[in-house]
Amino acid sequence: MEARSAGSKSSADGRTFGYRDPEAPLLLPPTLREWLPSGHLAHFISDTVDSLNLQAFHDRYGFGGRRNQPFHPAMMVKVLLYAYCTGVFSSRKIARRLVEDVPFRVLAAGNYPAARTICDFRALHLKEMEDLFMQVVKIARECQMVKLGTIAVDGTKVKANASRHKAMSYGRMVQAEKALQEEIRTLLEKAGTVDRAESAKPDPTQDLPTEIARREKRLAAIQEAKARLEQRQRQADQERGRTENDERKPRGKDGKPKGGTPYKRDFGVPEDKAQEGFTDPDSRMMKRNDGGFDHGYNCQGAVDRESRMVVAAEVVDCAADSGCLPMVVEATKRVVGVYPQRVLADAGYRSEEIFEEMATKPVESVVALGREGKKGSVIDRGKKPHTAAMADRMATMEGRAAYRDRKWIVKPVFGWLKNVLGFRQMSMRGMSKARAEWKLACTALNLRRMHIMTLAKMA
Repeated sequence: MEARSAGSKSSADGRTFGYRDPEAPLLLPPTLREWLPSGHLAHFISDTVDSLNLQAFHDRYGFGGRRNQPFHPAMMVKVLLYAYCTGVFSSRKIARRLVEDVPFRVLAAGNYPAARTICDFRALHLKEMEDLFMQVVKIARECQMVKLGTIAVDGTKVKANASRHKAMSYGRMVQAEKALQEEIRTLLEKAGTVDRAESAKPDPTQDLPTEIARREKRLAAIQEAKARLEQRQRQADQERGRTENDERKPRGKDGKPKGGTPYKRDFGVPEDKAQEGFTDPDSRMMKRNDGGFDHGYNCQGAVDRESRMVVAAEVVDCAADSGCLPMVVEATKRVVGVYPQRVLADAGYRSEEIFEEMATKPVESVVALGREGKKGSVIDRGKKPHTAAMADRMATMEGRAAYRDRKWIVKPVFGWLKNVLGFRQMSMRGMSKARAEWKLACTALNLRRMHIMTLAKMA
């Protein structure tokens, strides 16, 4: 217990008040855990991290002796998890909270890592951060919080750490490439003329090498972005059955032309409006709810029905959810160790190929085929037997009742992530870093859910 200078102090009119002198020294050294109530989230995170296996974090460091000792990984993990639990994602803001915020100071135990140290630690341990998500879910499973009877799958768009103003369309890239090549050629000719000049005194107003290098750097960046767009377009054309030198004519499996509308562009040539960013090339232009567009990622999540905890978290660079259902189900199996009994998904995941693949798994799939209350198109049972089977399932009262649970299972979780935690934009760039950060945010949300459920059991 800490002793404080207590007593009373009278005001000018004779009234007395309980008084604490903030300048008085403490008679006994304080205990950091006493600064917060016993049921505080910081204590729960500290105790949970102490039970995790952090050997992978330790293996990153060598045996360097007493000099240049890094901060303890357990302390850094506790600070990062609590920061994401409270909606603090910037390393600079975390460093500031370590000085001003009591829970941060308790978890850091009086250490003050700099913003650069926090940023480097997070970037260095991407794989280890992903493994934390799996460990926390398994702990929740052992505590009988995660039942894994029914899961709901959905995706949400998270803005990338990229600028819309530092992007360029394919048509503009073609024009800029030609313009820069012409500028570089002109500057090289001018530089050659200057070199051949007999004047011994150079013109200080013209720094031609710097101008040429700047344009060459810009040209290289545009050509790399242009090549990425063309590569993705070639892959998309191949998936559509196109081949090089097809003369824009649709062809059958035998390679012979068949009837149909000719293609508008040559093989591997993107549309002029197709855009590519320079700050985060792994991100894609995705539509916002208000109709605008941003560079972003499609973050997929599987949520357990009973606990409302995220049991699988994946990131893709495609705005459409189609094709993600088997991936998320397999991720659930990989994290928890067993398949769920039932998976719920909206119409964005419907596909005959997906239904066929899901039929091979020991999971009951309940996937909508269209908007609720609207009559869909007639299904050809011969060509799409799995889609027809799903339509029959959705026509039953049991199927409709199961699907109605999807909204209240998964939608609030994404609302908590974006509106309570404030996780709307990635802090790091690149697909691997975005995937690690998405799992870190889901881990923080799961810890908050576990904390609330633990307090409810103790009440």
